[in-house]
Amino acid sequence: MMMYLRLSEKKYVINNMMIILNSLFPVFAVVILGYVLKRYRLTDEKFLKISDNLVYFIFFPVLLFWKIGGTYAADEVYRDFCVAVICGIFIICLSSCIFLKLFGISEYQSGSFSQSCYRFNSYIGVAVVMNTMGEEGIKPFGILIGFVIPFINVLAVSTLIWFSGKDFSAHERIRFTVRSLLSNPLIAGCLAGCLYARLFNGFPVFLENTFRMISLATIPLSLLSIGSTLTFAGMKGHFKVSFIAAGIKLLIFPVTGYFLLKLFAVADILFKVGMIFFALPTATSVYILSSQLNSDTDLASASIVLSTVLSFFSLSAVLLILSR
Repeated sequence: MMMYLRLSEKKYVINNMMIILNSLFPVFAVVILGYVLKRYRLTDEKFLKISDNLVYFIFFPVLLFWKIGGTYAADEVYRDFCVAVICGIFIICLSSCIFLKLFGISEYQSGSFSQSCYRFNSYIGVAVVMNTMGEEGIKPFGILIGFVIPFINVLAVSTLIWFSGKDFSAHERIRFTVRSLLSNPLIAGCLAGCLYARLFNGFPVFLENTFRMISLATIPLSLLSIGSTLTFAGMKGHFKVSFIAAGIKLLIFPVTGYFLLKLFAVADILFKVGMIFFALPTATSVYILSSQLNSDTDLASASIVLSTVLSFFSLSAVLLILSR
């Protein structure tokens, strides 16, 4: 009997390890490959800039449009799911402001720090969801992106302006927010997909096959790009603050999200997608907004690198919870 229990426990551990290996290893292997290629100059700035533009403005929006527009689902299916996630983002945003005072973070660093606590890397999210749940997980993740990106941008721009040290007029604040929303092609892809799903019943085969081919290029290029941006040079002098931000993003955020998803009775595949979302590293867009609105770009860069590295552990923990 004891031998049977030990064999069962051993098999359980092996199964869990394989779930993590199968889901996360391919993602982080391609990220590391991007780092290696850049370090040994097999890719350069020109190639990476063109690749980033292709992914951001064409490939990724097309992927979201395809997966959201392919099948119709009533809004009620996703309502509680999206509300739970938005509540989690708002709670963490407020909490980050408390941590600013608690750890004595300067105003110059505040905007970058706050963003790093709740912004998410959608590229890694799609890759992990695809490996974990297949294509059926992409649609709810895409719809979630469409709902939360506008909300996150409003929070991020508001926080950055508040701590920027500059006296922005109401007109300038609105302009920054609207520009950040209108210039985001991911939102356009999600909205177009929702509209198409309401008007039409799926895609013809030739379009389905075209979108599938585009999706095959999207994830590898986006992960290579993430890897190419990883640099540990800026970590010196910013490790403590970036580590605190990563702790909030990868520990407090997932725990908060877990209880909110349970509170709103989110279940099955939506619960799994939600938990993966909460465990994702912070987004590279933290750096872009910080540079535009007078915040600490070195801290933003350090937070991106550290949270990307540590997200292997947060995502592993989430996958273990979901496998039970």
